[in-house]
Amino acid sequence: MSEPRTLGELKRSPFSEERSKRRRVKDELRENLMARLSERGRKEIFPGIVGYDDTVMPQLINALLSRHNFILLGLRGQAKSRILRALAGLLDPRLPYVEGCEINDSPYEPICRRCRELIAEKGDATPIAWLTPEQRYVEKLATPDVTIADLIGDIDPIKAARGGHHLASEHTVHYGLLPRANRGIFAINELPDLAGKIQVGLFNIMQEGDVQIKGYPVRLPLDVALVFSANPEDYTARGKIITPLKDRIGSEIRTHYPATVEEGIAITTQEAWERRGGLPLSVPKFVREVIERIAFAAREDKKIDKRSGVSQRLPISALENVISSAEQRALRNREKMVVPRISDIYGAMPAITGKLELEYEGEMRGADNVARELIRTAVARTFDSYFTGANMQQIVQWFDLGGEIKLADSAAATEVFSTLKNIQGLHEKLAALGVQTKDIVEEQVAAAEFVLEGLYAHKRIGRSEERVFTAGEKAPKRVEPEPRPDQPFRGRRSFN
Repeated sequence: MSEPRTLGELKRSPFSEERSKRRRVKDELRENLMARLSERGRKEIFPGIVGYDDTVMPQLINALLSRHNFILLGLRGQAKSRILRALAGLLDPRLPYVEGCEINDSPYEPICRRCRELIAEKGDATPIAWLTPEQRYVEKLATPDVTIADLIGDIDPIKAARGGHHLASEHTVHYGLLPRANRGIFAINELPDLAGKIQVGLFNIMQEGDVQIKGYPVRLPLDVALVFSANPEDYTARGKIITPLKDRIGSEIRTHYPATVEEGIAITTQEAWERRGGLPLSVPKFVREVIERIAFAAREDKKIDKRSGVSQRLPISALENVISSAEQRALRNREKMVVPRISDIYGAMPAITGKLELEYEGEMRGADNVARELIRTAVARTFDSYFTGANMQQIVQWFDLGGEIKLADSAAATEVFSTLKNIQGLHEKLAALGVQTKDIVEEQVAAAEFVLEGLYAHKRIGRSEERVFTAGEKAPKRVEPEPRPDQPFRGRRSFN
């Protein structure tokens, strides 16, 4: 069945029902959400949002069922924008409006002068067009230079001159983003960055449901669901949400970072670009865990600013860089599979250091040193999750007896594997990582290197910057030599 194209056809279609005529956006969101909640077997209300099932989602659902305007408060990289954009999925798949209307006027209850005059002139022949859910979602990033004209609208003298209208006529209005979101969702990201006097301009639409433009008595009873996002006020010094506006926001919902490593891995795997084509790719589970634990360790580290937070974009970008590092090595050595190693994580430091806001102590240490410490901590914690209580003495003893091995970042897997075979007891430990002796060489090398990096992280063996693994540092205490009688004393003496 084709969609109605005129007002007359619309009146004879299912959209002629009274419910469809007068249902407001917040009622539409509420009713569609209720239908999803009642569907048997449906678990995800908002697909792609991971880790919020027991915390953020119940509060968000309550806000929508209550028909509230709401705000999401949280640090960077906590999926606030993703959640707001997912709200469009609760809108009807299509919605009729008067064709050509800048503010998506309802054919049944037009509010702009142009549409009222058009319907009065053409009646049932008035042309009708259709809105998709994506067209009904309007988003604005708040910046200090945003004006009332950007949000609400202004008088356009050029439009008045071309049409021969008086400046006080509604035909001269240039509508802002908020009226253009009529019958839809209007989202403002980083609300505190909006100047206080501009925030005042939102009062009427939130409380009385209308706006006025440039002081003229042009009343527009808009139908808009307003949603916002912001960092907590104690983080941003750029501005604040004024108290009267906060009072008009129905619900304040706090977001958070992933609570578990598994949740973090699920988010990173979902968001990272892994499907590249070319060589087959296999990312070991322990590599994913190390990458995720870097972010967890950074959020606990005193050298990193907790008010700024450590975005979930850190492990996403790091994983992409790690895969690229492994891909580069595989291509240069003409290997058949791309398998990242722990050394590739050190090669991905440019994707880590740029996402850390350091405290004074961290600035003194340097971003690279802080990142290396985080990687080492993450390796140690991941190593413990696989080898708690495992006896590694045979491997450690091999190094203590003078064993030495160099694992170059760019070395081919076959070359490294031939060297690793000499380490007694190493390959027997790979089974705990799910790697068997019959598996491909690239996977065995990645697992073996992880074991060595884990022992190095626990300071049981040593490693140089050139990635030469040796015995752990067990330097004897330095003993000052006694001065010979025939030589002058060059040390320090104390006289008591």
